[in-house]
Amino acid sequence: MPLKRQLDRLLLRPSHLPASRDDFEVIGAFNPGVTKFGDEVVLLVRIAERPKEQRPGFVPLPRWVPGDGLTIDWMAEDEVIQDDPRVVQVKKTGRSRLTYTSYLRLVRCGDGRSVREVTDIQIKPETELEEFGVEDSRITKIGDRYYITYVAVSRYGVSTALAATNDFQQFERLGVIFCPENKDVVLFPEKIDGDYVALHRPVPGTPFNRPEMWLARSVDLTDWGRHRWLHGGGSDWETGRVGAGAPPILVGEGWLEIYHGNRKPNRPGAVGMYSAGAMLLDAEDPSRILRRTRKPILTPTTEFERIGFVHDVVFPTGIVPLEDSYLVYLGAADTCCAVVELDQGELLSSLEAV
Repeated sequence: MPLKRQLDRLLLRPSHLPASRDDFEVIGAFNPGVTKFGDEVVLLVRIAERPKEQRPGFVPLPRWVPGDGLTIDWMAEDEVIQDDPRVVQVKKTGRSRLTYTSYLRLVRCGDGRSVREVTDIQIKPETELEEFGVEDSRITKIGDRYYITYVAVSRYGVSTALAATNDFQQFERLGVIFCPENKDVVLFPEKIDGDYVALHRPVPGTPFNRPEMWLARSVDLTDWGRHRWLHGGGSDWETGRVGAGAPPILVGEGWLEIYHGNRKPNRPGAVGMYSAGAMLLDAEDPSRILRRTRKPILTPTTEFERIGFVHDVVFPTGIVPLEDSYLVYLGAADTCCAVVELDQGELLSSLEAV
């Protein structure tokens, strides 16, 4: 059974934010990167938007041009195939394009339970490798710096890039760290056996295996190797996709990882339900899973999790420990930002030995 929610609160809807241009509309404010900065919780929220204009017989496909900003490619409806509301496939080339674009925006949340300010601080696409948008950040404090992994989408595929900041005013872009197709990269907050460690999700084009999470190591945060398989979705709720959610946090004997799973859809064009689970990784050897939840701890239950741009999505992306509970931040239905509060004892007791 999913865990009892001590708090279940919607933080942001698309209507709470202005579009970057008058001719675009915001369709999503979701999947936030989360951290405690000073005495408050801050979010780097993914803002998804699409063109307002509609032309009969055509599909608008936005992209970012380095140095020029947003532009729109108009394609005839009979030139594309659209089975998923997020993506079309161009018949001539067989390649995919997004029907929207995304960037990241900083939101201040005070004690973490409500929005205090939607700021003008943004991370927008800048390079050719980000032409279709930047998405789904995760934030990890290592030492005195905050490191941000985020998804860069382009004609070359879905890769993961890294940025860093000391003040959430200026951001240093450190480039792509996991080449296409790879996403859902989270960093551990301290070195383990002298190495930086990350969880990542390869997305193979040939389905030899079940969906999987892997672990990698680095000496400098930019060059990654020594990859090891960690977990392959085996339960029915994680047969479609499985990957890291919130960056791991240390809890006594191990690293607590809140991750996501997706149920493989049973009809063409469907996306499948997204839920959240938890696992405990060995403190000294995080390639070892000590315990995990066999069933999801969070499933789509509220209206804003059930109905949206993509229905039935709970996608965890951040966690803030409190004295006796955890604030878990998530994207809801690929549309909204929400926070739930879970009892620490109940969550940890739900983990079963592997």
